[in-house]
Amino acid sequence: MSEQDKVHDLLVVGGGINGTGIAADAAGRGLDVVLCEMNDLASATSSSSTKLIHGGLRYLEQYEFRLVREALAEREVLLRNAPHIIWPMRFQLPHRKHLRPRWMIRIGLFLYDSLSKRVSLPASRGLRFGADSPLLPELRHGFEYSDAWVDDARLVVLNAMQARARGAEILVRTRCVALTAEAGIWTAVLESATGQTSVRARAVVNAAGPWVERFAGSVLAENQSNPVRLVKGCHIVVPRMFPGDEAYMLQNDDGRVVFVIPYEQDFTLIGTTEEDYKDDPALARISDWEVDYLINLVNSCFRQKINRDSVVHDFAGVRPLIGDEGTANASKVSRDYTLVLNTTKAPLLTVYGGKITTYRKLAEAVMHKLRIIFPQMTGDWTATAKLPGGNFVSKAELAAELRKRVPWLPEAILQRWLRQYGSCTLEFLAGVSSLEDLGEDFGHGLHAIEVNYLQSREWAQTAEDILWRRTKLGLHFTQQEEERLADWLSSRTTDTHIS
Repeated sequence: MSEQDKVHDLLVVGGGINGTGIAADAAGRGLDVVLCEMNDLASATSSSSTKLIHGGLRYLEQYEFRLVREALAEREVLLRNAPHIIWPMRFQLPHRKHLRPRWMIRIGLFLYDSLSKRVSLPASRGLRFGADSPLLPELRHGFEYSDAWVDDARLVVLNAMQARARGAEILVRTRCVALTAEAGIWTAVLESATGQTSVRARAVVNAAGPWVERFAGSVLAENQSNPVRLVKGCHIVVPRMFPGDEAYMLQNDDGRVVFVIPYEQDFTLIGTTEEDYKDDPALARISDWEVDYLINLVNSCFRQKINRDSVVHDFAGVRPLIGDEGTANASKVSRDYTLVLNTTKAPLLTVYGGKITTYRKLAEAVMHKLRIIFPQMTGDWTATAKLPGGNFVSKAELAAELRKRVPWLPEAILQRWLRQYGSCTLEFLAGVSSLEDLGEDFGHGLHAIEVNYLQSREWAQTAEDILWRRTKLGLHFTQQEEERLADWLSSRTTDTHIS
């Protein structure tokens, strides 16, 4: 049978966190899966989040108790399954009495602690800020609670790697340009730099994120039944504002909250704004007023002041949320997800909404809906499955093992590799016995051996893929250094369709 005659079980359209999570779950149940992504993995919303694994304390005000409970339970699952890219973080919430009364926050934190069983994280508590606090002196009281931090883009890549390990085919920079059904089977036309090819599948999942409606309208020529509200969220990055590992959650007069988070050792991440968005999600950019909004809120709470010249990086992402325009404040639109299965022509499941914390539960829910199509598939499995690189007892023990094997490796590189690759670091250190064996140094600890690994194992093709999604070294690279890396990459032949 030729490849074009072969009928796969599932075609997943979209290489963000939902698409890769679904592909991994489905492949692990024994289904034959193909995933296509029109750009790089995590190239849009899934690399533009606030990078938190959290229940969403503020969602309690919208009575989203089911979503918060599910997210809090997932927080423990993900901390266990991906300890290299996800770790606990304490958040301090300064009390601004003209916004929310103290009793309301205390009750909210009690609910937050109680909605799900805490295994690894301490409970919330009240605080009195001292003279050493980075906050303004008038902010004397507050609260502290626990959540977790995640490298969002790497979480997507690890799910794609998990899917591949279970037999899925992952096609990046491959756009689905046509989709037709005949006799209950989908035929998809996939377009990449090398031309077009056809893929047949028994079912299709539309996990195109903010493009979910555009894909349905342009490729499927169908109108979707659920109104998708696109909400743009923007972040800025500034040099490190305060010592310590704690983050801050700031309340603003308009009801929004903004996080101020230690980021990549030398920086502070600030965000997010939330505004309705009507344009192509690929064109989303931060506006001047959004930069000013974040700066003004931070300056109203912190001793150290920032301005536009402080901003070293910014990014914008578009969330596809379920909600009509009647909800005036975009920040109050639900982050919950909706799944719609249509079997009129052939099985088509559309994913609406969702948040990065609950991606695994969303994927399970997708598979439960598809069980009527694939009754032979096996049961749930991802709750106890370590993501690639997460199979180690503790970071301290893994670090000690690496130091023993490569004592000549600079500590800064070792620590970064632990945070990004975990135990997968051992893969690209096989046969390496000296610093020279790491190959060409592109700057800031990025060597050819790591770049080769990212190309051959993680679908990276461009300097942007490597510097901003596989790593965050773009925060340190100069334009000249980035161009040098890009030139080196362009001189090499890369197989786009790693499988």
